[in-house]
Amino acid sequence: MGRARDLIRYSATRLGLAPLMLWLIATLVFLLLRVAPGDPVDAVLGSRAPAAAKAAMRARLGLDQSLFDQYLSYLNGLIHGDLGQALINQEPVSKIIGNTLPASLELSVIALIAAAIIGLSIGFSGIARPEGSIDLSGRLYGLGTYALPPFWVAMMVQLIFAVSLGWFPVGGRFPPSLLPPEGSGFFLFDSIVSGNWPALVGSIRHLVLPAATLALLLSGTFTTALRLNLRRTLRGDYVEAARSRGLSERQVIVHHALPNALLPVLTIAGITVASLIGGALLIEVTFSWPGIALRLQEAINQRDYPVVQGIVVVIAALVVLVSVAVDLLVAALDPRVRY
Repeated sequence: MGRARDLIRYSATRLGLAPLMLWLIATLVFLLLRVAPGDPVDAVLGSRAPAAAKAAMRARLGLDQSLFDQYLSYLNGLIHGDLGQALINQEPVSKIIGNTLPASLELSVIALIAAAIIGLSIGFSGIARPEGSIDLSGRLYGLGTYALPPFWVAMMVQLIFAVSLGWFPVGGRFPPSLLPPEGSGFFLFDSIVSGNWPALVGSIRHLVLPAATLALLLSGTFTTALRLNLRRTLRGDYVEAARSRGLSERQVIVHHALPNALLPVLTIAGITVASLIGGALLIEVTFSWPGIALRLQEAINQRDYPVVQGIVVVIAALVVLVSVAVDLLVAALDPRVRY
C-alpha cells in the first residue's frame, strides 16, 4: 500500500507540473516572437504597402494593442482551445495542424520504431564478446551516427538511392499520379483500411528514405545507451549471484541483466521524442515532406505569429505528454525509483 500511495502522489505531481511547463513554453514562444526581428504586417502586405493599409492590418490583427493585452488574448485563446488564424490566408491554425501533424507523426513513429530495433540490436550484439571487434564496431556506430549532420545524411541518401539508383522517389509524401486515401491523414493506415493497395505501395515508397534517414540518425542513441547500461548491469551483485547458481550466460543476460538495462533506455526513448522534432525539421525540408515541422519553418519565415505559436504549443504538449507517460511507466516498473 505504501508504494501504491507513493506512486499515486508521484503521478499527481508529474501531471500537475505538465500545465505549468506548457504555460512556460507558451509564454516563452510569445515573447521570443515579439522581440525577434521582422514585422508580420510587412510579411503579409509587403514593406512598400501604404502606411494606412499597414495600420488597418495591424488593428485587425490586434497588433496595435499593448504587449500585455496581446498576451492575455493569446492565453485566453489557448485556454479555450482557439489557436487563432494564420496571418497570410486566414486559415484556422487548428486546421493547419490537423492537416500536417499526421504526416509528421507517421514519419516519426516509423523512424522511432526502426531506430529502436536497429540500435538495440547493434548494442546487444557486442555483449557476448566485450571489447571485441563486434563491440568496437557497435561503439563506433553509436558515436558516428550521433555525430552525423542530418542534412548531409539526407542529401547523401537522396543522391544514392533516389538519383543514382532510382529505387525510391526523391521527395514528397505520395505519388502525384494517385489520389491520397481519405480518412485520418495517416496514409498507411487509411490505405490498409480502405484496401487501396496502390496507395499503400506509393506511401511506403515515399516513406522509406526519410524514415530510414531519421532512424539511422537516432539509432546510435539506443546503441550507446543499451551498451553502457547492459555492461554496468552485468557487473551487479544480483547478476553474479545468478551466475553462481549455475545459470547459463544467455539466461543471465536475457532474464536478469537485460530487463534492468532496458529501463534507462525507455527513459531515453522518451527524450528521443523531443529530438525527433529538430531532426524531423531538417528531414522534412530536405525530402519535401509535408509535415508540421516544414509548416513551422514556413510560418517562421513569414513571421506568422499565430501559426508558429500554435504549432510550438501543440508540439510541446506532445513532448510533455510522452515525457510524463514514460516517467510514470518507469516509476511503475522500477521499485528503485524514488518519489
